[in-house]
Parts: sequence; structure tokens; C-alpha cells
Amino acid sequence: MAPSSAGFVTALTAAALATVGLLGYQAYATAPAHLTKARTNGSPAITTPKAPGSRKNSAPLPPGSGTGARVVYSLRGHRVWLVGLGDKVIRTFEVTPGDIAPAPGVYAVTSRSNAVTGTDGAPIEHVVRFTSVDGVAIGFSAAVGDAAPPDPSTTTVRTGGIRESRADGDVMWTFATIGATVAVIP
Repeated sequence: MAPSSAGFVTALTAAALATVGLLGYQAYATAPAHLTKARTNGSPAITTPKAPGSRKNSAPLPPGSGTGARVVYSLRGHRVWLVGLGDKVIRTFEVTPGDIAPAPGVYAVTSRSNAVTGTDGAPIEHVVRFTSVDGVAIGFSAAVGDAAPPDPSTTTVRTGGIRESRADGDVMWTFATIGATVAVIP
């Protein structure tokens, strides 16, 4: 490598590190206060408020859904469990799947988007993607406002979005960071 090439690569590396640092600071500065508190025990800092009469935490974790901190998604049950250290269920909730489902298996969160437009045209937030099927991204998301999941009988749009409530989406967003395990069970 010529001396000028090494200097160029060094400059590019420094610029990239500065950009990542700036983006990290911006994310930290705009994050809600409860998400920026220090964690001392290694488990996600998640609160799980329950509304009166709520049954969010009533479904037991299915056996054979893996071990360790993970997201468990039941295809037949249309339910998600957020599981912390020691196989402790932090939260469980019902979801509305898209018309394309992932195969049962273990995945990792590959990308996230704070706010985008879903394939059905609805504004969505806290998108946590973990796989794709035939070019369609599969992941969890919450519709913004009163946008309802599309009715499969009236649309030809292929969706891999697994819709959750905004409150559940907030908790999923905090819990399922890049690389987090997602166990899909039948």
C-alpha cells in the first residue's frame, strides 16, 4: 500500500469512528430517560405496567422454546414472550401476524427501524426484523395511531410484519436489540 493510500484509509477510519460516535450520542440524547439508566445486573431494564384486568402476563412460557434471554414467538398461538436471564418471563402479549410467516427455528435480530412505512402503507414504529422469506422482511412492529393490520381477504400486499400494540412495541424495542435471539415455535 502506498504511503498516501495508508493516510487515506486512516482518515476514512477516523471519519467513520467520529460519525458512529456522533450518531451514538444523538441516539442517547434523544432516548427516553428510562432507556438511558445504567443497568447493573446484565438484564434489560424493562418495566411492565399492567392495566386493570390485563391478561398480558397470563400465558405460561411454552416448554422447548430455548434457554437464555430471548424473544419467543408462537406461530399458532399468535403470542410473544420476552424472556430474560434465568428464563424469567418479562412480558407476554398477543400479536397479529402478517400473511407470510417465518419457519420455526432460532434467529437473531438483524435490523431495526424506529419509524417507517409498512408494506401495507401504514405508518409503523419500533420495527425489529429477524429474517426474510422470499424477499419479504419478517419482524415485529407497532402501527402508529389507529392504523389496523390489513385484511388478508381484501389485499394482495404480502406482509411479514407481526403487529403488536404500541405499548408492547415499546418494550420489544428496548428488549430486542441487534443480535438478540428470536425463537420461533410452531
